[in-house]
Amino acid sequence: MAVILLGLVLCVMDSTMMNMALPQVARQWQVDPAQTLWVVNANQIASLVLLLPLAALGDRMGYRRVYLGGMVIFGLASVGALLAPSLPWLIVARALQGLGAAGVLSVNASLVRLIYPRAQLGKGMALNSLTVALSFVAGPAVAAAVISLGDWRWLFALHLPLALAISWLGTRSLPQPVPQAAAAQQPLSWLDGVLNIVMFASLFLGVDRLSHLQPGGSLWPAALWLGLGVGVGAWYLRRQRRLSAPMFPLDLLRIPVFALSMCASITAFCAQTMAFLALPFLLIEARGLPTGQAGLLISAWPLALAISAPWVGRMIGRWPAGRLGAVGMALFALGLWALALLPQDASNLNVVWRMALCGMGFAFFQSPNNFTIVTSAPLHRSGAASGMLGAARHVGQGLGAVLLAAAFLVWNREPGQAEQYALLLSGCCAVLAGCFSVLRKAPAKA
Repeated sequence: MAVILLGLVLCVMDSTMMNMALPQVARQWQVDPAQTLWVVNANQIASLVLLLPLAALGDRMGYRRVYLGGMVIFGLASVGALLAPSLPWLIVARALQGLGAAGVLSVNASLVRLIYPRAQLGKGMALNSLTVALSFVAGPAVAAAVISLGDWRWLFALHLPLALAISWLGTRSLPQPVPQAAAAQQPLSWLDGVLNIVMFASLFLGVDRLSHLQPGGSLWPAALWLGLGVGVGAWYLRRQRRLSAPMFPLDLLRIPVFALSMCASITAFCAQTMAFLALPFLLIEARGLPTGQAGLLISAWPLALAISAPWVGRMIGRWPAGRLGAVGMALFALGLWALALLPQDASNLNVVWRMALCGMGFAFFQSPNNFTIVTSAPLHRSGAASGMLGAARHVGQGLGAVLLAAAFLVWNREPGQAEQYALLLSGCCAVLAGCFSVLRKAPAKA
């Protein structure tokens, strides 16, 4: 389990660290700051489009091989990023890092399922979810500390030795492949892989264009990308319906508890992303707090999540996961709405308890929801379920960014107004996630 957690920390933190380095990269190579966004986009797109193909490969070749292969590619690509002589080189290296991270993230929940007996799987999923959440939040803070002391290249300096160490430990400790069902032994179609990549990449680019739309700007570029994604997706999904173990797991989405859990995950991550992106603007720009003070106040969120997650892990299996998730999203929504209605002269303590309520609520939701997604799938389809976990996170984050951008376009008359409405809207998304959660029934034993 330590190998899996170390791999998660490395890949998840890396996905968020480069945001802090983009201004320095733009200055060093004297390029338009807008061009540097592709350093982040290339990584995100590569990870998103390859999650499901690599998860399907894990179902057929074994999760251990995909995980270790992804970790080696991630480490080698980090060397390319470290030595990058130009922006295009760095973008390509970051895309290769995304490929490697997809190999790790696509099967990590499957490996957790193989490591833990079912009676203790809830604890394993809680630890897994906690690691992802804390790594996601810690990435920018670690990056800021490193960049304040030196060049942005130092962000990649330790990636290769850590990746190689994790790979070496993984060859000694990760579970061997389990016998696969006949359905999981079907060969993968290269055409389906290409269609999956084009569909997700087009949808990502369309959503990204929408999130950066300026007042008076044209909707056509975003509409064209989204239209291409929908058209290719329709062809791709029509091909997938004929397969017993499809790359895009339509077979799992026919399981009601799995489909409801996926909807809950997407809407919950949408709410979380909207709030995480809006809060710095609210505290720093609208209320005039120093950056350091705002960062400390926001840190109450992940701290409460870290404290609550082990407790929630012990409750999984004793309480229905749907009920835990619904309670968590109710607390999350209350915290978000309390932040939206924060008085102008609120004390630090008033901000902290609201942040802590959000963190505790998300902890009550995430681990039980992930547990349900993984265990509601047959054992031989664990890779597909694990891949869908990552896909749901990406989709939810993309929707959250678009909705926040829409809030800034619609409600921009007064300082803090857009952020306030974004937090109110994110609370509504949390309520929707809670509704999806409470509609579920406990999955059958795996």
